[in-house]
Amino acid sequence: MSEINVTVITGAGISAESGIPTFRGPEGYWTVGSREYHPQEMATYAMFCNHPDEVWMWYLYRSEVCKNAKPNAGHYTLVEMEIDLQDRFRLITQNVDGLHLVAGNSMERTYQIHGNVFYMRCVDDCQISIYPLPLDILPRDKKQTLSQLDKDKLACPDCHGRTRPHVLWFDEMYNEHYFKFDSAMNCASKTDLLIIAGTSGATTLPNHVANTVLNLGKPIIDINIEKNPFSEMARQSVGGRFIQTSCSQGLQEIHDYLKEHY
Repeated sequence: MSEINVTVITGAGISAESGIPTFRGPEGYWTVGSREYHPQEMATYAMFCNHPDEVWMWYLYRSEVCKNAKPNAGHYTLVEMEIDLQDRFRLITQNVDGLHLVAGNSMERTYQIHGNVFYMRCVDDCQISIYPLPLDILPRDKKQTLSQLDKDKLACPDCHGRTRPHVLWFDEMYNEHYFKFDSAMNCASKTDLLIIAGTSGATTLPNHVANTVLNLGKPIIDINIEKNPFSEMARQSVGGRFIQTSCSQGLQEIHDYLKEHY
């Protein structure tokens, strides 16, 4: 049987099955002073510059939610898929919860294109390094302010200056070093089958990947409980399809097919 290169893109839908809210709903709103901010306002470099402590409070609360979540069947199916396909598998995830790595996918084949809330990096880029979030700073109450001890724990290990969450904010650009932009695009150019699970295509890099695969004439399979721009793209692709179901169920169906045929 022929060998194929499989790329998987995952979004908030697979994490929702583990109980992680998208934070674009009520859980994402955050009060700073007398004003309530939307998630799209909180998750910006501009907001961090103006209210660094409040942004850290928001991300530490998000980290607490993610820390309490467990991988679901969809995550574990992708681990099995990687074991079967080895270097013919790549996982591109928009999720910052780290659950794919917790489940067992490898760091080398998992491109966390929006970062990971369990890491931080120097605001001033004194080193192009990322550092593990000190987990003893958790758990966090939603309204818990940063103490001086908290700020000391969140200081850059190298220059002792301020750190920031290792995430891609809405007013920032993708790059290769932190967010694997070039790697993802190179992967797209070699993809024989693209599987998209639980994302509606609201960010640019997944769209670039999907359009590259579509233009190469390769199949796209979109798994989502709702119709979205990717489901139409899947229907347009040669041999592609839209599977309107949960990520865990759809990924299992595809994995069973791949095991039988590849």
